[in-house]
Amino acid sequence: MSTISLQTLPFGTDAARRLAARLGLACDEIALHRFPDGELRVAVAPVADTTILYAPLDQPNDKLIALLFAAEALRRGGAKRLVLVAPYLCYMRQDIAFHAGEAISQHAIGTLLATIVDRVVTVDAHLHRTPDIGAVFPGIEAANLSAMPAIADALAAAGVDPATIVIGPDAESEPWVKDLAGRLGLQHTVARKLRRGDRSVEIHFADAALLAGRPALMTDDIVSSGTTLMVAAKALKALGATSVDAVITHALFPPAMVGAFADAGIRSVRSTDSVPHPTNAIALDETLAAALRSELTKTPSPETTP
Repeated sequence: MSTISLQTLPFGTDAARRLAARLGLACDEIALHRFPDGELRVAVAPVADTTILYAPLDQPNDKLIALLFAAEALRRGGAKRLVLVAPYLCYMRQDIAFHAGEAISQHAIGTLLATIVDRVVTVDAHLHRTPDIGAVFPGIEAANLSAMPAIADALAAAGVDPATIVIGPDAESEPWVKDLAGRLGLQHTVARKLRRGDRSVEIHFADAALLAGRPALMTDDIVSSGTTLMVAAKALKALGATSVDAVITHALFPPAMVGAFADAGIRSVRSTDSVPHPTNAIALDETLAAALRSELTKTPSPETTP
């Protein structure tokens, strides 16, 4: 009889435990030790035939090394199938070389992970010019789940003013904006963004009359510097929005930025628990569990391991 377990890097442990409970599994934490020179020692829990590895990959560099070491220990210990659950998947934004000599991080990380695990499950990966996440991970299974059902359910449960308009701060956000607005039965629009640098952007809305006198709900997949969100909020308030709230999948910005968001006119910021953050308000455990339940009955095959 095959066995299955869930192990987590010591980041996002609370979310990992919620997911394990949904699946009826125990949750073991992988032990990390940092030596004075910065190198890591990794020790995994007892090995099962199938091991689900939970690892939110924000601040990713040390985590990728820890993941590599954990996979080595698990394979050597007898694991036949490794499933990486990375609710936030790092290094997906650079999918082409924008300048001569640049590395394409999406290719490099996709190839690396495809050599150490058998399946990758993530949420709202930033695949701007990559139509299918399968292309990122050659030769293995991969799933890019949407956070929008969980976000819509949480917002509906909390109550949403039917006059609310869902706002996308740029063209890249349109798929998430359209999906969320459709689930909530709300109107939506997307701004035009002109980026002048990492922390310098301009935001313009084509239909100002649509925004005046209505609550605005901004949504996006990733917020890292927060600049776009703040500039968009100021523009919305200037156009007469009665309130501005934000809901995002991946909160990558420093927690101290919440005060700056409030100063920019953003009443509230809610994020999923894809990465641990003080703004976490929407759990993804059921979304992830639905995609992973097939693993509970699957028999690992040694021939399919990388």
